[in-house]
Amino acid sequence: MKYQSHEYWASLIKMSLSRFFILHVLYKEQLHGYEIAKRVSGITSGCCAPTEGSLYPVLKEFVDNGLVNVEAQIVSGRERKVYTITEEGRQAYLVGSQAWAEVSGYILRAVNSK
Repeated sequence: MKYQSHEYWASLIKMSLSRFFILHVLYKEQLHGYEIAKRVSGITSGCCAPTEGSLYPVLKEFVDNGLVNVEAQIVSGRERKVYTITEEGRQAYLVGSQAWAEVSGYILRAVNSK
């Protein structure tokens, strides 16, 4: 049964959290895709590390919705797409931060109640 599977619940949670953490690292600085994944992995101890297959669709969605801009830059002789959060993305990140803080408090209270 999928609802009794740790993997089911973990993947749902990680999918949402990885979106938040992608915006989090871009809120701090502009980065290229590989560095975004590396930073998210580092701050979440690998828990919410997006794969290439999950990172780029999220970045495309963020670009399409005006949360992030993308620009091709030459880095060490190679072209890389560098992602920069927009003002709309900054606002979305701040709202998301408040929502996650609120929800995580409820989760911790529920789990720790007897």
